[in-house]
This record gives sequence, structure tokens and C-alpha cells, in this order.
Amino acid sequence: MRTKPTWSAVASLLLHHLPLFAHAQVSRSAKRGLVYIPNANTPQDNSIWDSSTSDLTWYYNYGPSPSPNFDGAASTFQFVPMLFGAPASSSDTTFLTTVQSQLSAGTNVSHILTFNEPDGTTATGGSDVSADLAASTWMTNVEPLKAQGVKLGAPAVTGAQTGFTWLQNFFTACAGKCSADFIPIHWYGDFQGLASHIGQVRGTYPNMSIWITEYADAGADLSDSQSFYNESSQYFDRIE
Repeated sequence: MRTKPTWSAVASLLLHHLPLFAHAQVSRSAKRGLVYIPNANTPQDNSIWDSSTSDLTWYYNYGPSPSPNFDGAASTFQFVPMLFGAPASSSDTTFLTTVQSQLSAGTNVSHILTFNEPDGTTATGGSDVSADLAASTWMTNVEPLKAQGVKLGAPAVTGAQTGFTWLQNFFTACAGKCSADFIPIHWYGDFQGLASHIGQVRGTYPNMSIWITEYADAGADLSDSQSFYNESSQYFDRIE
């Protein structure tokens, strides 16, 4: 995650399918999701993401609870809760109980995300959590959800090589007690770098699904950003 932009960013889900919605007026894609960051300057954007002309099916907002704009029977969005970082106390299980409350209320929570860029700093939007602390937090706040049928996303490390090292240290600290179902990817760079990074992640974790939950061609102008999105989304759709 980088410094929060003034617009909402679209993320793509790879290799795993969330439920589609039969009443949509367009063909919705299980590979299309939204990183939702509310912007008071453009509230009209909220209706775009959840409209009948949108192909998005799910969203996350860096937190454990749904956004008010999309929390209700009229919304077609499926919410994906996120444990952004580690709580101050090792006995704090707020994230776990929050998600369990949603499940008890009948909310369809089929997946969760965890630890936003734990190998990054808070100055760049990361959670700055050590691998050991993340592992112990996972065991108390995340792993119990597995028994309730929730698919668990591994920590979403940065696209730097330090991310691979951090994730390896995390799974080592888990000692087999962190059963992640998929690997989120963050990437800020050109398409060639993105494709290469995806290949490296798939080579490192060949038996796990991949979600692209943050990506952009950082610093590109509007025209180049549009070209980057078109090329990358077509590439994502070819991956099975």
C-alpha cells in the first residue's frame, strides 16, 4: 500500500472464484474486486462501483467491517475483511470476534485478508509487523476462522525481495500452524515487472492461489495507466 490516493483503486483476483450474482445486468467477473477508499470529495463514485454496469463482485477496505455505503441487502458486493496489522495486546482477538459476528449474522464471509505490507513502514502505508508477531497473531485471530469455512489470505507483503524473505520467515515462525489458502500480491511498477513478479510468486508457492490486491504503474500518466491496466487485466484473465 502506498500513501492513500484520492481515488478508489481496482484490484484483480486471480485463480480463485468468489460467487457470482445472478441478478447482475452485466457479466460480473469473479476476478474483479475493489480496494475501497472513501473520498468525501467524490461521493458520487460510490454508486459506480456497485452499479448494474460494474463487473466488480467483491471489495475490501483495509478493515474488518463492511463500509456503510455497501453494507446492506441492496449491495451486490461481497465484503472481504482484513486484519491490517497486529493488535497492541497478544490477548486481543477483536478481529476474530468481529468476523465471527458477521458470520453469525448470516453475512457471506468466504475469504479474509491479513497484514498489509508487514515488511513495509507505516510511512508508506505498511503495517510494519515482525514475522514472529504476525505468526502469533495469526494463530489467535485468523486460524480459528478456518474451521468455519473461511479461506485465509497470507500476509500481503510488498513487491520487493524483502517481501519474499519476510513471508518465508513468517511461515517458519508458524511452524505449520498457519494454513493460508492464497497469496496476495502488491506491485508498483510496469507490466513486465508485474508479470515477472507473479511468476516468481507462483514458482515459490506453486500450490496456492494468487490474488492481486494492490497494483499500479507508479508515476505513470493517465494514458500510460490506462494502457497498463488494459494489458494487465487481459493477462490476468488468461491465467487459470
